Amino acid sequence: MINSVKNNAAINASQYHETFRFDFDSFKVKRTMSEQRELINAFSFLPFKGQVKMKDPELQICIFEECEKQKNSPNKVYLGRRIATSDRDSIHKYDLKKRHYISRTSMEAELSLVTANMLLAAPGKVVFDPFVGTGSFTVACAHFGALTLGGDIDGRSIRGTPGRDLRSNFQQYGLMDNLFDSIISDLTNTPIRAVRFLDGVVCDPPYGIREGPKVLGYREGKEAVLVMIDGVPAHL
Repeated sequence: MINSVKNNAAINASQYHETFRFDFDSFKVKRTMSEQRELINAFSFLPFKGQVKMKDPELQICIFEECEKQKNSPNKVYLGRRIATSDRDSIHKYDLKKRHYISRTSMEAELSLVTANMLLAAPGKVVFDPFVGTGSFTVACAHFGALTLGGDIDGRSIRGTPGRDLRSNFQQYGLMDNLFDSIISDLTNTPIRAVRFLDGVVCDPPYGIREGPKVLGYREGKEAVLVMIDGVPAHL
């Protein structure tokens, strides 16, 4: 590979005068840290003029090894400039084990992010979760820049405890600007206005197993008492 780069690669390293770093990645190949450093140092002949900077460099060069047959014996090695990466690091960032406030029904980070991505959550869009719980889906949508609104029949899941509630999850990730509001509501009698202001609805409907199902209203046989506020039924 080294000779191939020397003889064939169209890398005009002399044009780079900014900070840079080398990264190593692989598929079905395992390398120790010392082996990775040895491979990286083998490219010291490249005439980079800048300084090595491990955090947020202006130029990233990646060595990628691929193995298809014999384990730990790469049959393809690539060298190139790293332009962009996937968003998989966000899975670790939003890991439920690190989150301030969760419950038994909190959706795991990867599925929440994938769902928000399928919804095309993005800046300028308004997204509603009618079964918001502790806010797993709304946090994921806020990560992609959407303005989020959540509702839940059980206000306790929204309120949580002092310092550990739905809002604290948004505060943890610096997403408070993407939290529109959270309301207590029964989806069968939703208070959401019947106008087209939502760009998407995302949710994990309650199963009735991990959390008992609830409906706002009265049981059969129980006398209904209509609550009035300033002469108007409270539910209106």
